[in-house]
Amino acid sequence: YDERMSEAIPVPIRERTRRLVQTELTSVAQDLFVAHGYEETTVDQIAAAAGMSKRTFFRYFPSKDDLVIGKYDLFADRMAEALDDRPTNEPVWESLRRVFDITLDYVQDDHQRARNDAMDEIVRSSPQLNARYLEKMQRVQGLLIGRIATRLTGQEHDPTDPTPAAIVGAAFACMQAA
Repeated sequence: YDERMSEAIPVPIRERTRRLVQTELTSVAQDLFVAHGYEETTVDQIAAAAGMSKRTFFRYFPSKDDLVIGKYDLFADRMAEALDDRPTNEPVWESLRRVFDITLDYVQDDHQRARNDAMDEIVRSSPQLNARYLEKMQRVQGLLIGRIATRLTGQEHDPTDPTPAAIVGAAFACMQAA
């Protein structure tokens, strides 16, 4: 955000294009994982289904595991952007509640919900993927903690103050329960 401008600086087209391709690859891969199983699906099959070479696939994701877990980086960025877009004078709990509206895309559509549930099961059933998922969720929360601290105090986050982390952690617990 540039203080001299009244609007946020837009995401460059190259980054938007990269995110779109990553999203499309993730969608194609998830459909294959649900149909054939995670372990049975190869990067070659994902690349072919997406209409690209294996080499091009690796420009977007370093591995099949990263493709599964990479959606949480995109999720983190979307959540941080959504919080940044909320009015700064809005109550923190209301802002967080509205930020979680982006998760509605994953549960309101029956096909998307079934695919998301299947992907969650894949992640939970793999110790390696589950550990990486937990790391990514920690990153998501970390991105929001600093922003919430600034909203609460108008200053940089004081790491000795547990309040912002407690608020964000409680909000995530509510989202998981819902």
